[in-house]
Amino acid sequence: MVWSTFVTLCNAQCYFMPNMYTPGDLSNECKDLDGVTHPLSSKWKTENCEECSCGQDGISCCNIAAIPMNYDTIKCQKIFNKETCSYTVVEQKDPGKTCFVSGWAI
Repeated sequence: MVWSTFVTLCNAQCYFMPNMYTPGDLSNECKDLDGVTHPLSSKWKTENCEECSCGQDGISCCNIAAIPMNYDTIKCQKIFNKETCSYTVVEQKDPGKTCFVSGWAI
């Protein structure tokens, strides 16, 4: 019973953007959707709470914000803080009170 309280569900929200190469191109950087170039093997955090990395084949990005699951959705609401890339779950009628969450998905 205790273990179920601390379960984190693995539901990573990731995507991959392949590099666009021309034949003979040996680039050691990646270009993201905003046109910003990143050195090969570099990692960075986006303003959308994703962690990305530049590899030989392209850019991989994954959401880093754990999403609350298994809470009372009638009594409670989740609130996202973009600056900390985190959610809090609070009572709808009294946002000063937090709600119990039994699982988080990342």
